[in-house]
Amino acid sequence: MTLYKALLAQLFGLITAIGINPLLPIAYSGLESFLILQSSTAMLCSTLLHQRRWWLIIHILFLPSALTLHSLELSAHWYLLTLILLTLVFWGTIKGDVPLFLSSTAVVDSVSQFITKESAQHFAELGAGIGTITVPLAQQHPQLVINAWERAPLPWAINVWRSRHYANSRCYRGDLWNCDFNQYDVIFAFLSPAVMPELGAKLQTAMRPGSLLISSSFAIPDWEPETIKQVNDLAKTQLYCYRINY
Repeated sequence: MTLYKALLAQLFGLITAIGINPLLPIAYSGLESFLILQSSTAMLCSTLLHQRRWWLIIHILFLPSALTLHSLELSAHWYLLTLILLTLVFWGTIKGDVPLFLSSTAVVDSVSQFITKESAQHFAELGAGIGTITVPLAQQHPQLVINAWERAPLPWAINVWRSRHYANSRCYRGDLWNCDFNQYDVIFAFLSPAVMPELGAKLQTAMRPGSLLISSSFAIPDWEPETIKQVNDLAKTQLYCYRINY
């Protein structure tokens, strides 16, 4: 559905630009005006369709990037290679998942402190990407059993490669909803606002009582965090920490 919305926004922007641009004064009816009309309309349509904010960047850059690449007269093989690479990296984005975002070193340090405080034995990350959290944690906490879950093929493969020297860390590629959450003392997630209600409903009964859920950047609706950790990084990341009680 998200992909259809994106295509609809781009198409509506293109139709609008084709219809309005010829009506403008000659001095303002060039290619730049056409691109501004198309991208602005696509962004507006995307907003009205309630797409996520990062789609606005895609809409404003899509047509200018396409025209730039066309002017370079590259071989068709490069376009196919780029498409394959982007698909492998942003596997779930067209379904509304969050794109590949990398957690900062400061977030790693904060999560490490929580692990020490909780005396955790088993840790999991949902949406682990290339291992920016799990790899350094595996090095800092050699006795901690770490499971990483990542759906996109290329980040998963990179995570597996980076974790190869750490026997206490394992990266799974699959549906995180089928994970046995009851085995973990601490779970870290950096996902999307779209899935937080579903994640909360799942973990409320699937995690062990007394265990800790840490959600980076996105709160779970109607859940009261035990604490909110403000991380001193460029993104001013907030870690929402929830104690599981039921």
